[in-house]
Parts: sequence; structure tokens; C-alpha cells
Amino acid sequence: MKYDKTIEGIFLSRPNRFIAKVLIKDREETVHVKNTGRCRELLVPGSKVILEDCSNNPNRKTKYSLIAVYKDEMLVNMDSQVPNQVVFDSLSDNHVSELKNLTLIKREVKFGNSRFDIYVENKEKKGFIEVKGVTLENNGIAMFPDAPTERGAKHVLEMIEAVKSGFIGAIFFLIQMKGPHTFRLNWEMDKNFSAAVKLASENGVQVFAYDSIVNEDSIYIGQPIKIELDK
Repeated sequence: MKYDKTIEGIFLSRPNRFIAKVLIKDREETVHVKNTGRCRELLVPGSKVILEDCSNNPNRKTKYSLIAVYKDEMLVNMDSQVPNQVVFDSLSDNHVSELKNLTLIKREVKFGNSRFDIYVENKEKKGFIEVKGVTLENNGIAMFPDAPTERGAKHVLEMIEAVKSGFIGAIFFLIQMKGPHTFRLNWEMDKNFSAAVKLASENGVQVFAYDSIVNEDSIYIGQPIKIELDK
């Protein structure tokens, strides 16, 4: 996925989860943050950030959206809207080795009481994929979630029911950076979600973790990395 126009800035502060104060060309601007998660380890005052320039949209209250941040030398995309699109595009282009030769790919399809991110079909089966964007990293370990997610656990348990009903089921963790060598569940942050994913993996739900190729104006799927689901 490619952004039309981006610009650099320096992160100053985050008054609330929707906006941030950023220094752009020596001028302080209020910008939209495209991630309502905590992201405390990323949004550190003085950090270099990348913003999507949306100034050509007269209906917006802010000219810019914060989409990525440098964590030391590593560029982390923190746009929570892109993981679904990146995975969808990758499936469409046959770039996910475990899910190739699909005959149909659709976004946002309902099953039971949940709406899963992606629906797929091949010649033999139909299935669902739930996508989770990962921005939390520590010493080469990517982790999810970075905050409790009751809704996320509900979706995972619903995915188990989909598999029991004969569908393909997958949880796809897209690490929005290049650098981590391992993905782990964040048991300390959310025991219920982590336990749900582990239970799902034991009941036929596939679990994928791929890193990303992140540039200042784009993000594309990278390669699968090691997964550790145990506590």
C-alpha cells in the first residue's frame, strides 16, 4: 500500500488518543493519529514521525495524519487502517504462501455474531481471516495486544466456531515493521485474548505472523517470522 503524499515531523505530545501535536517545518500542528492504541513506547517526545498530507481535503479538521514513527533506526507504521488492506492485497497477489490460489477474496463478512476482516474461497473450501496489526516491539520480539481487547478475544473464539462448522479459519498478525524475529502473545497485558488465540491454534485455526517492508510512503507484506503462543 502506498500513500499519496507524506511529510516528516517531530512528535511533541498527544493530548488525547485521537490527536497529537507535531512540529512540521518549525510550526506546531495538531494532527490526527491513525491509531487509537496506547503506543507509548513509540510516541516519545522528540521522535521523528511521518505524516500523511491530507491538506487537499477541505472537509478535514486537520491537514495531516500521523502514520509512522522512527523507533531508533527502525521505522514503524502505526496506521491501524492499513493491515487489512495490506493482507488483502497480499492474498490477491498470491504473496502469502500458506493461502495461495484463492478464487475469491472479500472484505468484512459476517459469521455468527462477528464480522471477520477477510473472507476467502479456494476450489475446496471457504474461510475467514481476522487481521491484527502489531506495533509493539521489544528487543526483537513483536507482541500483541498492547492493550486489553475484549472484542478481539470474542472474534477469536468465534473463529473456532467457524472452523468447527467446516470453514478455514486464520488469525493473521501483521507486524508493521521490519526487524522483529519472533512474535509472541502478550499474556501479561491480556490473558484472555492470549488464551483464546492459543485455544484457537489447538482447534484448527491457523495463526500467521508476517513482518512488513515499511517505507516513509508505503507498507507491503514481508516474510513470516517465528511464532510463540505459550505463556
